[in-house]
Amino acid sequence: MDVLIVVLPLAFLILVAYKGFNVILFAPIAALLAVLLVDPALVLPFFSGVFLDKMAGFIKLYFPVFLLGAVLGKLIEMAGYAKSISTAVINVIGKNRAMLAVVLVGAILSYGGVSLFVVVFAIYPFAAELFKASAIPKRLVPATIGLGAFTFTMDALPGTPQIQNIIPSTFFNTDAWAAPWLGICGSIFIFSIALSYLHWQRDKAAKNGEGYGTNHTNEPEKREDKTLPSVFVAVLPLLVVTVFNKIFTWSIPQLYGKTFDFSSLGMKEIPPVDISKLTAVWAVEGALVLGIATVLVFAFRAIKTGIASGLNLAIGGALLATLNTASEYGFGAVIAALPGFRVVSAAIASAFKDPLVNEAVTTTTLAGITGSGSGGLSISLALMSKTYIEQAAQRGIDPEVLHRVAAMACGGMDSLPHNGALITLLAVTGLTHKQAYKDIFVLTLVKTAAVFFVIALYYLFGIV
Repeated sequence: MDVLIVVLPLAFLILVAYKGFNVILFAPIAALLAVLLVDPALVLPFFSGVFLDKMAGFIKLYFPVFLLGAVLGKLIEMAGYAKSISTAVINVIGKNRAMLAVVLVGAILSYGGVSLFVVVFAIYPFAAELFKASAIPKRLVPATIGLGAFTFTMDALPGTPQIQNIIPSTFFNTDAWAAPWLGICGSIFIFSIALSYLHWQRDKAAKNGEGYGTNHTNEPEKREDKTLPSVFVAVLPLLVVTVFNKIFTWSIPQLYGKTFDFSSLGMKEIPPVDISKLTAVWAVEGALVLGIATVLVFAFRAIKTGIASGLNLAIGGALLATLNTASEYGFGAVIAALPGFRVVSAAIASAFKDPLVNEAVTTTTLAGITGSGSGGLSISLALMSKTYIEQAAQRGIDPEVLHRVAAMACGGMDSLPHNGALITLLAVTGLTHKQAYKDIFVLTLVKTAAVFFVIALYYLFGIV
């Protein structure tokens, strides 16, 4: 019965998300429904003491990353930089390689620090145009965008400034560049297998005479061709983010040391700040600020007329993305506190004694329950990171490996139907779960398999 109480709210949340309802409202309803089934008297304490507390903690720590990534992405779009990068990629690889072009542009933008949600809006117009010109079914657009933006550049490639790669650093005292070779190998695994699958689906559709399709909704409007900025200028903000992310990762501990004590300023009521747990977060935030400044310096004349409305849209998008994820995190925290989850957790621990495998299974399970990679990752590491660190130390496993495995695992089963980014992706492209989810789920399976591929590489060859 305890396990059923965990499963029922998850099924309910998946159902309402599948129907298009917002998880910001229904995540707390689903969580409190689970508590109600355990003990009605616990509903209010769990709502304030667990759900809202965890939700607020997530927003406090990570909202600036969501906000700055959204602002950078919007400014890059307004300046024509996204279009310039897209055009340059198409010119290099050719229009006949539409899928590869979409994947590469998504990878460039997401690795450059643009918010994953913003990448969807930036890429979709040119992706739809390319797919239509190449007679590729539109139903494959979401999976293709997802491969470029939501997989290897989200949490596998070392140095990626996305939140899924930042969260483990606050638990393992690592940085965004942890286990670089494992991350690169995992990225190659995901990219090659997933792109091969998408090409297979494209060829299969062509043999069946299936083209782009008709009567689609949310088709992008044709825009007037304007003089595009140089691609070298367009990629400059993304390079600034990447380079200064690395510089700040090194320099922040040098500047502040391991902790910052407010008592030295006469503010004894404020507890010390653990710099080692915030270095990666601060490094990404600082790098994103410099990326935004770079766009403003080089393109202010082009964006100044619409900058107010553009920033408002970016802020609104960042708030929505943050609240979606934080609400799912609060839901997962409530579920994790219930007796049923302890049964599930104990079963995982007894079935998987190895710390890396246990970490991967627990993290991807929680990501699936919450429908959020970052939410599931935060809950998993909050519950188990100390245990993983102790077990890893006993076996001589570098904490960087724990970081990379956890980051990649959170992007596995997170993309179940109730995932916020997935719902946004389908809404933007004008497609339904029924039309496009099958191919997205294949990417989920590939991404999950990649985590265990990386673990095997580590144990076989000691690669870090």
